[in-house]
Amino acid sequence: MGDHKDQHLRVGTAVRRRRRALELTLAVVAERSGLSVPFLSQIENDRARPSQSSLEKVADALRTTAVELLAAADPACSVDVVRAEDPDPELAPRVRSLVRGHHQMHASEFTGDHDAGRELQYRNDQLMFVTEGAVEIEAEGRAYRLGRGDTLYLTGGVRHRWRATVPDTRLVVVAVSEHIEAVREGPRR
Repeated sequence: MGDHKDQHLRVGTAVRRRRRALELTLAVVAERSGLSVPFLSQIENDRARPSQSSLEKVADALRTTAVELLAAADPACSVDVVRAEDPDPELAPRVRSLVRGHHQMHASEFTGDHDAGRELQYRNDQLMFVTEGAVEIEAEGRAYRLGRGDTLYLTGGVRHRWRATVPDTRLVVVAVSEHIEAVREGPRR
């Protein structure tokens, strides 16, 4: 993995997401880690880079590891091109990942038919976009027919299934990655 300083990661967003998922205040994390509230705030806002020792203290306070926080971190600046002819050996020939790596967003392109009997449910939101052909999507007890250029947005937790209704259909699915706690925040008390 190498030295995290060389990776130019914004670990603060991962720290904040984890702290909020555990419903902890900065004061509690400061008490558990032995670090100051202002320093933790600077880390979360990417105004300070923690040393390896400080990152491990924060990770312990958040009941995770420094490696997990770094894996969930955002790249400070990145550009990655995925070419149409670049096959992904880990995926079936009819599925192509459009985003490589461990990011906040996941996108895949499905070509042809799909296991229509398989019900899907994701924790986070997703957008389905038909680039070619047509699909039928069953969600929340209703059937939706989508053609080229149509989109369907599903909030996290919606059970659904889909099938291609035209040969050579291409469906792009974009979603908030499962490792992200994309929960809606309620009103502040």
